[in-house]
Amino acid sequence: MSTIEIYTSPFCGFCHAAKRMLQSKGLSFVEYDVMQDPSKRTEMLQRANGRHTVPQIFVGAHHIGGYDDMAALERDGKLDPIIAGG
Repeated sequence: MSTIEIYTSPFCGFCHAAKRMLQSKGLSFVEYDVMQDPSKRTEMLQRANGRHTVPQIFVGAHHIGGYDDMAALERDGKLDPIIAGG
């Protein structure tokens, strides 16, 4: 299974929704709070090709995007194969 990383900020509703979705699937993830650690915001901008909104979600080397992107993959049945590494 691939490592899941999520860049968040504390007052972001979409961040909370993304974490709830992952938790509801029984998945663990590494969370980076870009408000607490500004260097993580810079890292996120580089990894996400300039996307500056949170959350930004990564599964292994795969950039999922934000919550809406992840929810669309889930609706289409494409999220689980990405998480499984396929």
